Amino acid sequence: MPGPDRDEELFSSLCEPDEAAFAVRASSRLKARVYSAVTREQQRTGPLQSLSETRAEGRGLCVFESLVQITPAGEETKSRFVCWTCHARVLAENVENAPIFWANCPYVVFQKR
Repeated sequence: MPGPDRDEELFSSLCEPDEAAFAVRASSRLKARVYSAVTREQQRTGPLQSLSETRAEGRGLCVFESLVQITPAGEETKSRFVCWTCHARVLAENVENAPIFWANCPYVVFQKR
């Protein structure tokens, strides 16, 4: 049976950071899928911030969000997860280093290494 010194040594080794673990990064596909899942869950539990509010706070919108934001639709429509219908999401979730280049697209950020 391990003694107190052996237990202390074991717990100390568990707390030491593994440098190799920090070198491994999640794939861009996994990041995109997690982002989509988290955003869909947020939308399920309540409305997202509208695109008009997002722009008013000074945050940028992607090309597709900008088009939705300027349409004469209600704020409820502008509070939906519009990336769900965008091909950038599909590409990012299924292709590593997907060819997505437009500004302010969250899926572009996941492609950067």
